[in-house]
Amino acid sequence: MISEPELTGQFGPENSREVMDGFGSEPAGGRRERRPWLWALGGAVVATALCASALFLYGFGDRKPDLHGYRLDEDPCPSLRLKSIGAAIGPRESAIDSGPRIVNHPALDQARCYIPLRGPNGDEQPARGWSVEYRVEVTVTLHKQTDPRPEFEALRRVTDLAVAPEAKLETVPNLGDRAYLLTVDDETSELRVLEGGAVFSLSLSVFSYYMDEDSSEELRDDEPDAPKASEYHSALISDMRGLMASLKH
Repeated sequence: MISEPELTGQFGPENSREVMDGFGSEPAGGRRERRPWLWALGGAVVATALCASALFLYGFGDRKPDLHGYRLDEDPCPSLRLKSIGAAIGPRESAIDSGPRIVNHPALDQARCYIPLRGPNGDEQPARGWSVEYRVEVTVTLHKQTDPRPEFEALRRVTDLAVAPEAKLETVPNLGDRAYLLTVDDETSELRVLEGGAVFSLSLSVFSYYMDEDSSEELRDDEPDAPKASEYHSALISDMRGLMASLKH
């Protein structure tokens, strides 16, 4: 079974739960018989207290999720800086994927885009005909009608391509209400954050491909070692904070 370790850094202790036994002593002179209506009254008081606690913790069923000031008035992708990722890998390309990237609906607002990075080699072709590509996928979803927390937790090991039960899952402290890093493999890492009704995702993919389709198989077998996506986790966390700050009004 795969555990879910926390990232090192600013960690607080895990929430602990104490179970307390509160049995009262019997009165002197033997056990006194209690009247049935007192038991019923006590049960009603406990049930009322539990209901009140549940409403305090979870709210009413028709309560809309708190968006904490996040808004998607326009597509955030063209102006997204990715400052830390750009410094660690390379600047973003000016062109991003074409087509609509934002949806506004009474139930939710969503923006999504793919941003290629130039990489450490810039425009130069690496030796032996191989190229290493870097791409960031950005997704922001603001749930305006239903609480996304159950879905967020249920899909922790689900990616756009498949279920990844063997992926490494690490919680990230001090980021939204809940945040974790999913390391799918050496090529892909994804940071997901939940805050109220807002869900954010930054995914980094690193992959290599051979540029000359007509070359010999011998040259193609000489694939260079590409960096692992996990090497850029700190940059993902830093740029996630920047993305969230840019959307809060």
